[in-house]
Amino acid sequence: MQIRRKQRTAFGEKALVGALIVACGGMAQAADPASEQELRALIVEQTKRLDALRQRVAEEDAKLADIRKALGMEALRNTRGGATGPIRASDGEPLLVAQASSQPSQQPVGQSPAQDGKPPAIAPIFDQPGVLTPRGKMVLEPGMQYGYSSSNRVSLVGYTIIPALLIGLVDVREVRRNTFTPSLTARWGITNRFEIEAKLPYVYRSDSVLSRPQNIGAGRDELFTSTGSGIGDVEFTGRYQLNDGGADRAYYVGTLRFKTRTGKDPFEVLTDTGANPNVSNELQKELPTGSGFYTIQPGLTMLYPADPAVFFGSISYQYNFKRTGVSLNTTNGAVPIGDVTPGGVLGFNFGMGLSLNDRSSFSIGYDHASVGKTQINGSDAVNTVRTQLGTLLLGYSHRIDKSTSLNVSVGVGVTRDTPDVQLSVRLPMTF
Repeated sequence: MQIRRKQRTAFGEKALVGALIVACGGMAQAADPASEQELRALIVEQTKRLDALRQRVAEEDAKLADIRKALGMEALRNTRGGATGPIRASDGEPLLVAQASSQPSQQPVGQSPAQDGKPPAIAPIFDQPGVLTPRGKMVLEPGMQYGYSSSNRVSLVGYTIIPALLIGLVDVREVRRNTFTPSLTARWGITNRFEIEAKLPYVYRSDSVLSRPQNIGAGRDELFTSTGSGIGDVEFTGRYQLNDGGADRAYYVGTLRFKTRTGKDPFEVLTDTGANPNVSNELQKELPTGSGFYTIQPGLTMLYPADPAVFFGSISYQYNFKRTGVSLNTTNGAVPIGDVTPGGVLGFNFGMGLSLNDRSSFSIGYDHASVGKTQINGSDAVNTVRTQLGTLLLGYSHRIDKSTSLNVSVGVGVTRDTPDVQLSVRLPMTF
């Protein structure tokens, strides 16, 4: 602003001097000989003033040249390439507006932000985060997950004489299940590439089973409701960034997760097997809060930045350790089962994250898990099959301030055995 004012002042003074010279010349022509001497003296005085103004303008031009040289205005004019918009100095004052050029240049303006070697931030929709915790920092992440599932089952217990005639029991059931899992997760950055994590979940479950045995004369549906609550299976995880990555290179993060069996398992809770041996109720009067097996899960996560999106995916394998001498707690007493080996779980997921602005991002992805057959005493359990679990996920993340973010995700089951809906809310806070 000061430069513009100085330029306007110099040009105004030049115009004023010119007008005075013209006026004086006219007056000299119109004056009589008696006053000619006075007019000549006036012209000499105005000439001296004009010389002083010229000297002042020259000094101002020199100062302007020094300022341009100091600010690099000439270099900026050559690199702007016809871009329009104000060029600002360090004090925030606009110096000059660039004019459009007839031959725009392809040279970049300034320098791109330096890469810090960290994967880009995305809205998390899977269990593993995209960005590791910096060295010496700790992240506390309270969260809440809700899941709902429903299923219908028809159980045929008996034998068939002819294809149209069944001798035995037809049992029709409708199961509705609600699960609330508040949790507290803590992550600590050991180095800029390595972090450890501990997760403490609390599980509350509620099941409603609506059934009607068709062949024993039941005239109405029977409703059986059971609940369960308590500490779930505590988890410990380590993550290590394998490479630096970059704008055109993928980031790879190795993961190793260990899950305990601190929650009450399915073999501990009381199961109602019924008094009639022909009726297989197997209704749990108290619902378990844990899986009942120790688990170790190695995995590999990949993130590939492709402005303005980030593509990501991972693959993992979950190994469940065998339990020996297992007995089922039933209303008819303890029923020995023997050695139980759950099937391994092969999982993969992939998705895309998109940054909406500097504080918000959106993600969409798909998660799939293939659960193997369970074995009892070295043989496949009765009626056990490989189960496919597929979930479509949408997520949104908003950075509240420098240390706190809000992450929301919703999952929709796309296979029959997957929960119908899963809703997750997390609030990571960095210290």
